[in-house]
Amino acid sequence: MEYVILAVVIAVVAVGAIAGLVVNGRRRKQVPPKPEAPVITPPREPQVGEESAPPSEAPVQTIEEVQLPEAPEATTAPEAPEVPVEAPAEAAAPPAVEVPEPTAGRLVRLRSRLSRSQNALGKGLLTLLSRDRLDEDTWEEIEETLLTADIGVAATQELVDSLRTRVKVLGTRTPAELRGLLHEELVALIGPDADRTVRSTKHEEGPAVVLVVGVNGVGKTTTTGKLARVLVADGRRVVLGAADTFRAAAADQLQTWGERVGAHTVRGPEGGDPASVAFDAVKEGIAEGVDTVLIDTAGRLHTKTGLMDELGKVKRVVEKHGPVDEVLLVLDATTGQNGLVQARVFAEVVDITGIVLTKLDGTAKGGIVVSVQRELGVPVKLVGLGEGADDLAPFEPAAFVDALIGD
Repeated sequence: MEYVILAVVIAVVAVGAIAGLVVNGRRRKQVPPKPEAPVITPPREPQVGEESAPPSEAPVQTIEEVQLPEAPEATTAPEAPEVPVEAPAEAAAPPAVEVPEPTAGRLVRLRSRLSRSQNALGKGLLTLLSRDRLDEDTWEEIEETLLTADIGVAATQELVDSLRTRVKVLGTRTPAELRGLLHEELVALIGPDADRTVRSTKHEEGPAVVLVVGVNGVGKTTTTGKLARVLVADGRRVVLGAADTFRAAAADQLQTWGERVGAHTVRGPEGGDPASVAFDAVKEGIAEGVDTVLIDTAGRLHTKTGLMDELGKVKRVVEKHGPVDEVLLVLDATTGQNGLVQARVFAEVVDITGIVLTKLDGTAKGGIVVSVQRELGVPVKLVGLGEGADDLAPFEPAAFVDALIGD
């Protein structure tokens, strides 16, 4: 029995071995043989004597005998369109320095700007004085006309009394005589002998220092720029100080005015200390050896410090370099008696030496010239008669009265 089992096992093993050989043989037949790489034989260089042709017996041409082919005619290519070449960007040139109009006789040239004041004051007075009968009612109308023109109560009473006396004594009645009489009285009321010169001449201590003060809205910064033009027209060298650091764009505005006449502007940070800017401006003016330093001060502040305290500080700081030669108060002529209230407040803090009346061309209140002088005891030195750059004129009483009463 054991031999039988052993024989069966051997048979099974033999059968399995034979089956494996058959399968492997089939697999070998199915795999395709690898293609043999073609053998590339490089061309053999001809050796000496091989594949050589017998020497040609044809005559050989020399270089001189060889005829070269003629070059084809050149065709004119179409011209390429010109491409514009942009010039390199140049740096922005500084604005051209302007030459201001001369100040001599400027008020005479601007007399037409006072036409509105003529109607209310000069022409109104002449019409009343030319009546056939000058009774009490007429004199009351004359007095009312003067008060409406902001001459002031005391000055009005003084002028009316003088006119009544002279008309009664001299018997003056013709238009020409009345005009001459009124001219004399108004010039005397304004004050022809007052010193109206803006002190702007350099002295031993350094340049003349001019403070420009006033509330916002009266044209203070613009007046400072125009005053720079007046001084330049008179041959002065000027440095501007932008000490109005609390009003937006005030320094830019003043710098623009300065650049137009070649004047340097000293400025500080917005909201900075005005006294510091004023101090630096005077220091710069001393270093450059200029004739005048114009300082535009603040018209209002955004701090708890009062405006008047700040102005007093500016003046004290500037005086460390030397004396302040001028303090010009800018007033809007259209405000009338309200301007006098402002004038009193400023006069309590800084010593006002002169007055600048702006917008005098747009008002019927030409008498403000008289009242403000009497209120402060200082003369009107400059008047603004328009929006033009050269519309700020030195005040001349005779020319002013001529413009008021007309020809």
